[in-house]
Amino acid sequence: MSNVVGKIYERPWGTYKTIDLGDGYQVKLITVKPRGRLSLQKHFQRSEHWVVISGVPTITVGEEARTYQVNEHIYIDKEMPHRMENLTEKPAAVIEVQVGSYLGEDDIVRLDDIYGRV
Repeated sequence: MSNVVGKIYERPWGTYKTIDLGDGYQVKLITVKPRGRLSLQKHFQRSEHWVVISGVPTITVGEEARTYQVNEHIYIDKEMPHRMENLTEKPAAVIEVQVGSYLGEDDIVRLDDIYGRV
């Protein structure tokens, strides 16, 4: 696994930091800057659980997109297309718990990306 616990990784949409990782799981803090948008993506090796801890992100899972509030949670099954975007002027953040047999960053299949990373 390439992520280092506590290191902040910069992305065009914001940042993420691995908080904890162990055998079969990884916990991240993901912060999306105002007007930031993660790629529409899916994973083959892991499912994800997201809990909104700040802001008001818009989250798409499959064909459904909706706005989430602090303390709401989302389950994303393996192979389910998903994305998070922040349509507001304040940062939005989620705690992401990944569970699966492989948790590397290369288990991301980008289906759509405004930053040209498809």
